[in-house]
Amino acid sequence: MREVLAVKPRGFCAGVVRAIDTVEIVLQRCGPVYLKHAIVHNEAVVAEMEAKGAIFVERVEDVPAGAIVVFSAHGSPPQDYEAAKARDLLVVDATCPLVARVHNEARKYAREGRAIFVIGHRDHVEVKGTLGQAEAEGADVHLVDPDEPSWDHLAESDDPPVAVLTQTTLSQDDVAPAVEKICASFPDAVVKVDICYATTNRQEAVKHLATEVDLVLVIGSQQSSNSRRLAEAARRAGCPAYLIASKEEIPWVWVRGGLRIGVTSGASTPDRLVEEVIASLEAAGYRRREIEVVREHVTFKLPEEIRTLIGLDAAFRVGPNGIGHGG
Repeated sequence: MREVLAVKPRGFCAGVVRAIDTVEIVLQRCGPVYLKHAIVHNEAVVAEMEAKGAIFVERVEDVPAGAIVVFSAHGSPPQDYEAAKARDLLVVDATCPLVARVHNEARKYAREGRAIFVIGHRDHVEVKGTLGQAEAEGADVHLVDPDEPSWDHLAESDDPPVAVLTQTTLSQDDVAPAVEKICASFPDAVVKVDICYATTNRQEAVKHLATEVDLVLVIGSQQSSNSRRLAEAARRAGCPAYLIASKEEIPWVWVRGGLRIGVTSGASTPDRLVEEVIASLEAAGYRRREIEVVREHVTFKLPEEIRTLIGLDAAFRVGPNGIGHGG
């Protein structure tokens, strides 16, 4: 019998739900709002927000003076906050708390006089924010991109105390070679591998899924680092995998040849896109089966600015199921 196995956890993490709910609340209560960068890396989410009145910009300087601006879940460098202050903007900071933790670590270790090595992708917004935090404290900063073939500069560096930080949406497999190389050059380095819980859980789930199916479909954007990592994790586990944005991209030539199709999605992918893919597979004769590998219970408080701006009780939290009360 042909099956489509939908694995859990998949889809939105607590940080993404927090960011999206933050924008939704500001739009409902305050009207059109400016967003610095895509709030999350998914074109469908961005399009839905634009339809509701969100205005996306890549530079804080493009926001009219005195307006409201929401900073994305990926985090922002200090220059963005300084530019917002200069323009008298009301900043609602939707930075994921786990990314904010890495930013805090960057500032802490920089103030200790450590050189900072950041393992992450050169063009990723989160990485730019982390680098900016360390640079603002005057640190000697080095970017180590796992996709770049040579890190020869590591061995040539002076020998200051060193701290190693990571992009939260990479995998342990992504960062391990870089950590090993850095520690070989700097044995006393402080290493903080802050891979977020959602990234780890979804990768563990897709690795398990890859052992049970003939093909894995990852629903997510090509811009989404964590979605790309899911497809890579499935392939490393020995299963063909495709990253697709929607049901229109289902690779039917391969799907029709498989008896069991696995489905998962990145942490910034709306569940409706997953359901549309599954519905298309069911229409083609596949029977749906859900499997849960890890159960998640993570929730985050809304940004302080939201609670102040619209008077929400501080006990409101957001998690995989949206806004609710919690301690």
